[in-house]
Amino acid sequence: MGSHAGQKPHVVCVPYPAQGHITPMLKVAKLLHARGFHVTFVNTVYNNNRLLRSRGPNALEGIHSFRFESIPDGLPETDVDVTQDIISLCDSTMKHCLTPFKELLRKINAGGDVPPVSCIVSDGCMSFTLDAAEELGVPDVFFWTTSACAFMAYFHFYLFVEKGIAPFKGTFSYND
Repeated sequence: MGSHAGQKPHVVCVPYPAQGHITPMLKVAKLLHARGFHVTFVNTVYNNNRLLRSRGPNALEGIHSFRFESIPDGLPETDVDVTQDIISLCDSTMKHCLTPFKELLRKINAGGDVPPVSCIVSDGCMSFTLDAAEELGVPDVFFWTTSACAFMAYFHFYLFVEKGIAPFKGTFSYND
């Protein structure tokens, strides 16, 4: 993850727009910042507005070489303060976030007030960032934001298959 001579490396962090993804990505961003990276943390407009409403209008100011930006998620705007519909959000981010994200990267690199973007760390659910990274010629590292408990469940799922527990037998309904 190179940087231009004499400049800090600049990482752009892109979490999936849900709290369980934003929080761990923010922790990674803070760790990278502590190691000397310039950080741009990219929320969706919806989550950026929620953050500003909960923390106040100055919540995203004041940390040198750590900035927050936002891109639209493609869903209709609303002031409702809840997690958005996950299925709609998944579909919308895949269809509508690439173009605004590429525009944001161009704006960052053209600004001259920060080092050029040298890498992207994106949530594993935000694969549109791969196209932008390829176009920019920088690496894109996927960060899977799952908890340790969920990771262990994924890691040991083969045991459910071996013991015949999964796939589930009989009828299964989400309404049960």
